[in-house]
Amino acid sequence: MDSSFIQARITSTKALIIAYETATLALVGGGIQSYTIDTGQNRNTVTKLDLDTIQKTIDSLYNQCATLEARLNGSGTSIARGAW
Repeated sequence: MDSSFIQARITSTKALIIAYETATLALVGGGIQSYTIDTGQNRNTVTKLDLDTIQKTIDSLYNQCATLEARLNGSGTSIARGAW
């Protein structure tokens, strides 16, 4: 993959993180019952009951962003096993 493609995906992922975090803040502190997240591709209406799912989505997006940034910077992740 070329670096411009990966950078575009990072930018897109960060925009999604912001959208989902904004929804969380609005639902928790805004005194509203539902919030519509517009991702540019679709619109999702979420409620306070969806906060757990929203948080899981945010966590997944952060992981995706970290993976993309590692690819962009030429570093990767590795799993090491104990020497015993």
